[in-house]
Amino acid sequence: MFSCQRILVFTFFFAALTAGAAQGQTQTRARDLGVPFDGTPGPFDAITDVKGVEVGQTTLISGDGPLKVGVGPVRTGVTVILPRGKTDSEQVYAGWFSQNGNGEMTGTTWVEESGFLESPIAITNTHSVGVVRDAVIAWSVQKKRLKQPWSLPVVAETWDGWLNDIDGFHVKPEHVFQAFESAQSGPVQEGAVGGGTGMICYGFKGGTGTASRVLKKEDGGYTVGVLVQCNCGRRPQLTIAGVPVGKEIPGNEPYGNNQLPGSETRGDVGSIIIVVATDAPLLPHQLKRVARRATMGLARTGSVSGNSSGDIFIAFSTANPGADNEPGPNRVETVSNERITPLFTATVEATEEAIVNAMVGAKTMTGIDGHTAEDLPHDQLIMLIRSTVAKQNRTNE
Repeated sequence: MFSCQRILVFTFFFAALTAGAAQGQTQTRARDLGVPFDGTPGPFDAITDVKGVEVGQTTLISGDGPLKVGVGPVRTGVTVILPRGKTDSEQVYAGWFSQNGNGEMTGTTWVEESGFLESPIAITNTHSVGVVRDAVIAWSVQKKRLKQPWSLPVVAETWDGWLNDIDGFHVKPEHVFQAFESAQSGPVQEGAVGGGTGMICYGFKGGTGTASRVLKKEDGGYTVGVLVQCNCGRRPQLTIAGVPVGKEIPGNEPYGNNQLPGSETRGDVGSIIIVVATDAPLLPHQLKRVARRATMGLARTGSVSGNSSGDIFIAFSTANPGADNEPGPNRVETVSNERITPLFTATVEATEEAIVNAMVGAKTMTGIDGHTAEDLPHDQLIMLIRSTVAKQNRTNE
């Protein structure tokens, strides 16, 4: 159901669309198109609204034409997220959740056991997890960030082999180092960038997306930020702000002829990685609960987490500095379980918006063997939402 709140929000943002276009924005986001979302975003509407969080990305695009393994075409990259930035290596409390496990997120067994995230998070393509993992360790050693003589970094993946020479292993250690060095707070580039460069989402060009929510003062005033690497779903599933967009814009869907051996005929052929950050003081078991709620934000966009989809989520809190101090005991704070629901709500809302932002920010891309992933047409999206609003208004008269 298209809520009245969303109708009012749409009216406001659609009015702002022309002004935004006139200012020559370099990156269009879902809110710029008038897509209505619940909740209040932070200043950047990004994971970096959580103080201290920095994001860096390296994008690799080269070559055209037939696939030549080891040569290209190349449509890939790497994204890194530093919970406390480049200059602070202190651990953060964390929890993770696998909605469907046809994917990889290294280091999560130690996150589960210890309750801490001890490294930055990196996201790349499926066949580059190993080199990225090793590079994260090498960068951490170089920067003297390790507090013990070993490291189990968190590195996640989604598959970009429809557009990218994934067996060519084009992501190199220097690309990971570049992503770290470029990491910063503030706005985060979205769409076909970083680890999301070659990704496809709901049959449209997908990739990297982000969003945030700020809780009301009476709910603690905390910030929740989400970053996704979106490569999941089929076209008919796509729902945006309650509108069945995918059913209304059929055709030209990648994988439409089911050329991928072992994939389901009508199921998901990709994956999604979701990273949730917050400054709310939460303990590891509470952060696992937060990570689970990302599933509900994903479901709002239509996904059913099919058998071939790797849907893996991690959440961390930048609160409680010093929680890992030795020898302890250490004093920590936590939000009461009776007051945690607004954080769940914020996670759901920001996840939904981050996924839509990934598609809105991506442009049509052609990769190996002429495979093409078309972008989500902004004009049609606007008209579909306007039509739905008009129908709802007539119903309410």
